[in-house]
Amino acid sequence: MTHHGSAPDPSATSDAPAATTVEPLLVHPRTIRKAITGTAVGNFMEWFGFGIYGYLAVTMTTVFTSGVERSAGLLITLFGFAVSFVVRPIGGLILGPLGDRIGRKSVLFLTMALMAIATTLIGVLPTSQQIGLWAIVPLYLLRLVQGFSTGGEYAGATTYVSEFSPDKKRGFYSAWLDVGSYIGFAAGAGVVGLVTVIVNHLSGPDAMLDYGWRIPFLSALPLGAAAIYFRMRIPETPVFEEESDELDAELSVAAADDPMARHGVLGIIRHHWRPILVCMALVSATQCSAYALTSYMPTYLEEEVGVGNLMAALATVPVLIVLSFALPFLGRLSDRIGRKPIYWIAVVLTLITMVPAFAVMRIGTEAAVLGALFIVAVPTSFYLAVSASALPALFPTATRFGAMGIAFNLAVSLFGGTTPLICQWLIQLTGNPYMPAFYIMFFAVIAGIALVPMKETAGQPLMGSAPVVEAPEDSPIPA
Repeated sequence: MTHHGSAPDPSATSDAPAATTVEPLLVHPRTIRKAITGTAVGNFMEWFGFGIYGYLAVTMTTVFTSGVERSAGLLITLFGFAVSFVVRPIGGLILGPLGDRIGRKSVLFLTMALMAIATTLIGVLPTSQQIGLWAIVPLYLLRLVQGFSTGGEYAGATTYVSEFSPDKKRGFYSAWLDVGSYIGFAAGAGVVGLVTVIVNHLSGPDAMLDYGWRIPFLSALPLGAAAIYFRMRIPETPVFEEESDELDAELSVAAADDPMARHGVLGIIRHHWRPILVCMALVSATQCSAYALTSYMPTYLEEEVGVGNLMAALATVPVLIVLSFALPFLGRLSDRIGRKPIYWIAVVLTLITMVPAFAVMRIGTEAAVLGALFIVAVPTSFYLAVSASALPALFPTATRFGAMGIAFNLAVSLFGGTTPLICQWLIQLTGNPYMPAFYIMFFAVIAGIALVPMKETAGQPLMGSAPVVEAPEDSPIPA
């Protein structure tokens, strides 16, 4: 089997790109900011929709599974969270190679529109009191649409931002992508909490079950329209527009030898299976920790710690905000010391802190819960800070979107998005409230194994592309 690692690996040496005669791509800072803002705002909307569902999981259990035993109903609702991840690989398999053919911008517009429409429609669904357990069917169908769109979203967004970022600042600029994601999660929690307070005050304690749960989903309509507007204005990446077949042939021999390696799913897997496995391991650890923090914690706090639903939803808000704004600083640090050291810090911190964090959380006081969530967030922030810069660098330009779509979505579907469901199932199976901590730690060990063969890519051009440098701030902006 031929693999691009068998040729001189441009990610392993800083002078590989110098062997080419390609001029560096000059990107204006204002264009970079416009591109990253448009992408991050879109990501905000994507993860706002996912966040709402996670934070309303207990409420949605009553709304869509009334008459079913509570623990079974909760698993049915959490399966609704997990079911969207079943089609994420399909979304990645279709939208990823499509983005390699028609461009990153067009696919990112499509994913944004699909997510906004599906999230809004959840807000008008009939409940189980109206049509019985059949109510869960249209809910699952819309979750599948969300999953399909997200299958192209994050892989496309990370590809887009990494290709737009100057080589020396890729860690800093790419980290802003997940700022949008986790501010979106925080906004989802904030909207759920605010709506809960308002409707309970106006209509009594059952208001969220009667109609209040619909409001956060319906808010996706104006938010989605704004996100679509921003995303329509983003330019195509210079790396994609200036992609050179000659350069790709030199830097990715396997892709040059087999046209299927450029855009075909089987060709991508055949020639890039090693970096795909590395990517999947790192994504699994990152997303397991991230989904535990963002989407499972409200359920865990309510069901296992006995915290009220309002506090359970709002406790993660300040944590996610602090985590979000730590990401660019950690991304900048990775530009200086490398991506791998940041990943290693995340792995070690996860193994050291996760069990103590859950022990503190189970004390149940507001201070204990908040402190424990911050402890969980620390290693999560180190993982996330380098994901958008390190992972796309594993693949050449010609197949980057497609390879990311395959690796990222398989990992998230199998091990990330299923985290709430599996953690709750493990607790019910064993009776051990620390099973979520052990589950997160298991994937940290897998990530540590994957880091050993991984090449350092900080400060180097992306594989299969010319160097990207930042133009002076006062230089003319290209049309």
